[in-house]
Amino acid sequence: MYDPVQLRTFLTVAQTLSFTQAAGRLGVRQSTVSQHVRRLEEATGRPLFFRDTHSVELTEDGEALLGFARTILEAHERAAAFFTGTRLRGRLRFGASEDFVLTRLPEVLEGFRHEHPEVDLELSVELSGVLHERLDAGRLDLVLAKRRGPGDERGRLVWRDRMVWIGAAGLRVDPERPVPLIVFPPPGITRARALEVLEREGRAWRIACTSGSLSGLIAAARAGLGVMAHTRGLIPPGLVRVGGLPELGPVEFALLQGGRPTPASEALAAAVLSGGDRLSRPA
Repeated sequence: MYDPVQLRTFLTVAQTLSFTQAAGRLGVRQSTVSQHVRRLEEATGRPLFFRDTHSVELTEDGEALLGFARTILEAHERAAAFFTGTRLRGRLRFGASEDFVLTRLPEVLEGFRHEHPEVDLELSVELSGVLHERLDAGRLDLVLAKRRGPGDERGRLVWRDRMVWIGAAGLRVDPERPVPLIVFPPPGITRARALEVLEREGRAWRIACTSGSLSGLIAAARAGLGVMAHTRGLIPPGLVRVGGLPELGPVEFALLQGGRPTPASEALAAAVLSGGDRLSRPA
């Protein structure tokens, strides 16, 4: 009933929230992406996306299809791997940004390890800025991290979201006083964005807490020490959006390859891209 090619297109649109970006990632025309989505909507009898000239959002039925689509594609890929008899080997150094600590990334990696037990997977969890530096230095093979900012088109887009200010429930930021910030240390990309937008708007700020650990930042935010910039779809439990501050703008997460791709790095990249919807929500 559901064509795997159409389901893969659907997942890509759901991750990028853009028919254009989905077409670029898949290497097809935008009209092909639209056609695949339309045929899936005909097969389900339900609209899967709200879309206009400015935005694309999943409907409730689209959200429901995410899990089914992922399950169908995973079964399809397991069957293909079984009958082709390919067994990958070697060492793979993978870096993931702190943003994914509380997501379902472990499920994606567990599935990869199950499918490719002879690949020695080494995981590094660091700030996106640190991961970019290590990749450029040849110390990592594949990285899942924030893009550095507007104009950075390196790598393959995994998903796009917006950054928002978050803090403890009931926290109010006094417009007459410096904004108390909870931030990663340099070269944190989120830190740089927060300081940039505040300075551009002429808002005074002060550092209330610095930690290289996302858990440390969350603890400080829950204690009401200040506000932190964070990805909208990954707001941790116990924290809420805080208003009255400048817009932080969009954020993009991408897969970046170091050096020449290997069969192992391409297999992990495919697993991450197909499981992108699990990375855009807290576990």
